[in-house]
Amino acid sequence: MTPDILSKAVPNMPLARAQKWAAPLQIALDAGGIHSRKAVAAFLAQVGHESGSFYYTKELGGPEYLKKYEGRKDLGNVKPGDGVKFAGRGLVQVTGRANYAAASQALFGDDRLLSAPEILEQAEWAAKSAVWFWNSRGLTALAESDQFDKITRKINGGTNGAEDRNARYAQALKVLA
Repeated sequence: MTPDILSKAVPNMPLARAQKWAAPLQIALDAGGIHSRKAVAAFLAQVGHESGSFYYTKELGGPEYLKKYEGRKDLGNVKPGDGVKFAGRGLVQVTGRANYAAASQALFGDDRLLSAPEILEQAEWAAKSAVWFWNSRGLTALAESDQFDKITRKINGGTNGAEDRNARYAQALKVLA
């Protein structure tokens, strides 16, 4: 993944930002076995949407907004403050104590993300956590079988931003042709 290709495949991604992300992204994709045109295009479309074209690695909104995650047992947020502490981070916006714990075990073999969740804001770990999330949900198989909407549901829980995600997918497919 060159910076030039990345900036063309991801709408609204200036070349300077692509230069920051191309290498960590390629390393993560290679390590995660995400290689096919459809899978890479779907991945770029989804994380491009989730991160605002690789601009945000932490969910937008202050502590009051992020309290919406407080007490969400489905996310593993069982301790006071978990909602804010385990807000979305990384390119795919890993959210919730349970997802941070699983990502931490997968990426580091320990629980370091539970004490330092901001690690997922760094380019290397933002990319690697997105690939972990992708692979842990079997999203390459969905990409290969042209089930892009199912990928959106697995990432988002619904169809939020579907129009943007689909436009990003079409763009990435065109560039990666």
